[in-house]
Amino acid sequence: MTPMTSNRIILVTGATGQQGGATARRLLADGRHVRALTRDTTSPAAVALASAGAELVAGDLDDRASLDAAAHGAHGVFSVQPTPGMPGLPARYGPDDEVRRGRNVADAAQAAGAQLLVYASAFGADHDSGLSTLESKRRIEEHIDAIGMPATVLRPTSFMENLLHPVWGLRDGALATPYNPDTRQQFIALSDIAAFAALAFDAPDRFRSRAFDLAGDTLTPPETAAAITRATGQEVPYVHIPLDAIRARSEEAARGIQSLNDGIYPLVDIERLRALHPGLLTFGDWLTHHGTARFKALLHT
Repeated sequence: MTPMTSNRIILVTGATGQQGGATARRLLADGRHVRALTRDTTSPAAVALASAGAELVAGDLDDRASLDAAAHGAHGVFSVQPTPGMPGLPARYGPDDEVRRGRNVADAAQAAGAQLLVYASAFGADHDSGLSTLESKRRIEEHIDAIGMPATVLRPTSFMENLLHPVWGLRDGALATPYNPDTRQQFIALSDIAAFAALAFDAPDRFRSRAFDLAGDTLTPPETAAAITRATGQEVPYVHIPLDAIRARSEEAARGIQSLNDGIYPLVDIERLRALHPGLLTFGDWLTHHGTARFKALLHT
């Protein structure tokens, strides 16, 4: 990175969330000028970013004027929106809300003359899945393409960090999951999503108009449980949750899980990604550097 590129502003939306936060921290570590968009500039996460050198700006993805102000002078924009159904979101928040917010960010980036938009989509968004959680992201991708905004699309698989959450992973000392024991599930560390965003901003000519499915490892649920067991020294069994239990809460969630159990999506070419980013973490790497202490804390509560 040259001094000129390090001084260029990168606007990061969702800067206090999972992907946005990881991206902001990576860009700051790389010496970038990060403008972090958040609704609350006084939150602990926002204050931590400011302490690390980020420029905080208050804004809302539903408020186009605030996005235009935040994007003014930005060389690049990182765009991420919450997926409906995620824990902590209002029940009224749905796919159309996600699409509106994603389009707002893209439009603001284009109006500001940003050179590159990096959009955090999701694995499978380019397939005809019939799942609203993926269709919303495909609609955002299509809008970015339709307005001619120079962009790189990142489509991450399951986050390794989500295995720490009882909804998707560790629950009552076990790896509780609706995925079958032979399902090959792919994972990516949040830090690696951030690394690919940083690569795109560092070399926009190389990454512009490209989409990347992202994964760092491929594991079956029993293999995942065994890896956690080895890392923590505490037995973590794999417990299969019947799909009907998921279906009772959400038919769409059950269909999404069934599609992975059936193996309808091609696996991500991890070695191709590692050629671009040699530091790409396997699940074992992530446990060593990030996950083991957090799993141990959960197992001893």
